[in-house]
Amino acid sequence: MKLFPLALFLAASLMAQPKPVQAPQQAVQEIDESERIRLDVTRVNVLYTVSDKRGRFVTDLEKEQFEIFEGKHRQQILEFVRESDLPLRLAILIDTSNSIRDRFRFQQEAAVEFMKSVMRPDQDKAIIVGFDTSPEMLSDLTGNMDDLEKAVRDMRPGGGTALYDAIFLACRDKLGQDQPRHKYRRAMIVLTDGEDTQSRYTRDQALEMAHKADVVIYGISTNITRIQTDGDKVLKYFAAETGGLTFFPFKVEDLAQSFENIANEMRHQYSVLYRPEPLRADGQYHEVDIRVKNRKDYSVRARKGYYAPKFN
Repeated sequence: MKLFPLALFLAASLMAQPKPVQAPQQAVQEIDESERIRLDVTRVNVLYTVSDKRGRFVTDLEKEQFEIFEGKHRQQILEFVRESDLPLRLAILIDTSNSIRDRFRFQQEAAVEFMKSVMRPDQDKAIIVGFDTSPEMLSDLTGNMDDLEKAVRDMRPGGGTALYDAIFLACRDKLGQDQPRHKYRRAMIVLTDGEDTQSRYTRDQALEMAHKADVVIYGISTNITRIQTDGDKVLKYFAAETGGLTFFPFKVEDLAQSFENIANEMRHQYSVLYRPEPLRADGQYHEVDIRVKNRKDYSVRARKGYYAPKFN
């Protein structure tokens, strides 16, 4: 009888001991899948061009001739493509405000010819966005040239200018759709005087969204006064930060040449991909610097950085 309380106590103690928790097989698979996705989104892709002192494209360089730094840390290049043949995701943003009414028809014709020259059937896609007091998606992301041409020709000028909203929404809602991001080239052509009068988003919010969608911005100024305006400075800012260029065709007849210069650049680009070391999934902006080893006479034009993903 004296042993009974002791036995009862031992039995209760054993029942109270915490049992090892066995994770269900399904949960393990979910964790693995989550980790895989995280690794994918932490790869950084940079599209860039190299030119010599005369401004001529340099297209015969090899992977080993480049070095990439993120801050002070040298990065290892995982993938390298010369004269990138990746599918193109393109946005044509055309200012339809009253300020460009006298040049509007010529802009439409030049935009159509540009798309015909640069887009490849069954591979490339584009969207058309008109913006005055607000941006309007005039075509979805498509490779159908008839639909794209109709969208451009159906535009009508009038109203204010919501440039930043147009850039923000085109990057967020359309250009970032096809994944993974590093399998596509994303570019935006903006025809405008750069003067924003209507946007809800700020200039830097628009730029941040362009960075997050890996979009290179090319600006074509409609200012023909030959006097640099604040709008011209805005276009230069977007282009410089994303690795693009800005063109100033002072005559409407020069507009087609600006489009041709952009098309030519797209045929002479490099693409690199690396995984940041050390990895900082902090949601912050990180500067990137690409150099050609031992060639100070070569200049590299690329976006200046990227926004890292943020994991909770």
